[in-house]
Amino acid sequence: MKLGIVGLPNVGKSTLFNAITSTKNAQAANYPFCTIEPNAGVVAVPDARLDKLADLWQTDKKTPAIVEFVDIAGLVKGASQGAGLGNKFLGHIRECDALVHVVRCFDDDNIVHVVEDVNKPEGVDPLRDIEAIDMELILSDLEVVTNRAGRMAKAAKTGNKAAGAEAAWLEALRQHLDSGKPARLFAFDGGDEAQANAVREIGLLSAKPVIYACNVGEDDLLGGIENNRYFPLVAARAKAEKAQAIPICAKTEEDIADATPAEKQVFLQEMGITASGLDNLIAASYELLGLISFLTDGKKECRAWTIRRGTKAPQAAGKIHSDFERGFIRAQVVSYDDLTACDFDMAAVKAKGLQRTEGKEYVVRDGDIIEFLFNV
Repeated sequence: MKLGIVGLPNVGKSTLFNAITSTKNAQAANYPFCTIEPNAGVVAVPDARLDKLADLWQTDKKTPAIVEFVDIAGLVKGASQGAGLGNKFLGHIRECDALVHVVRCFDDDNIVHVVEDVNKPEGVDPLRDIEAIDMELILSDLEVVTNRAGRMAKAAKTGNKAAGAEAAWLEALRQHLDSGKPARLFAFDGGDEAQANAVREIGLLSAKPVIYACNVGEDDLLGGIENNRYFPLVAARAKAEKAQAIPICAKTEEDIADATPAEKQVFLQEMGITASGLDNLIAASYELLGLISFLTDGKKECRAWTIRRGTKAPQAAGKIHSDFERGFIRAQVVSYDDLTACDFDMAAVKAKGLQRTEGKEYVVRDGDIIEFLFNV
């Protein structure tokens, strides 16, 4: 899973990236466009289930699922026409599965807030800021869709029925974008394979799922996020467009970036926080993209594997190795919750009939511990 961190300049993108990836790869400075090339960092997905299995087995190797974060330079109004550093960064977004849109939700007169003109600081307004980024993605998509719709319409005049069908929905999409609405709110036909292939080929920027990471002040975390006047505005917008909105303090994440897990836990407890911003961000990403994890365990290795919700056993096996999918016979499955209920005693699990034998039609569930049997 690759998540692109986007937003206006100086909203805390690079500070957040540095913190959650525990690196200093992305330069953080109080001036626009200090990030010029996208920085990438890989983060392990926190999973207490995997930690427990690794401890039980005293495993030689523990391999968590991973998320790749890409820090993309700050966009401004006019980016789709080359303003700021322009289309160069819009191109980086195409490679991401989803966007983490960092929105400034704090006041600080010492940090310049830029929306359009880098020489003209503006006040904090998260909804206006979101619109500014959204519109650049929409305008970029509009140009691509308009050009393709024209080509398809021309091809349709020669009697090409497939081109005619594509031209029709592209024109509807063009009108949707032209009205200022992102492609993720367009009513695509989920059963139209040709349409799905065309959408993938086009690489619509505004179709990307979005998590709004509301960068709040440390006082908001301590005093309660309900006291932040900006967060409810973003949360309401996210709900309306079936996106995610989470409060996160880039400064706090930076403070705990180099701490040990135990130190982080103590720090968060002292602040009255149950989970770090990174943990919440990853959880939101999994939910937004419909992802789950299944587990494999043993003395040699305990590992978490990320799949899409609804994946059947053979395809899940294929995540491990293509031979596992090709020669799939059956899967031996134990629910992590069942294992927990039996106090992690596998003999008790088997005695209660909680280890199941599943076939090709079994839909893997989050937290399944699976052993695949195959023959090639």
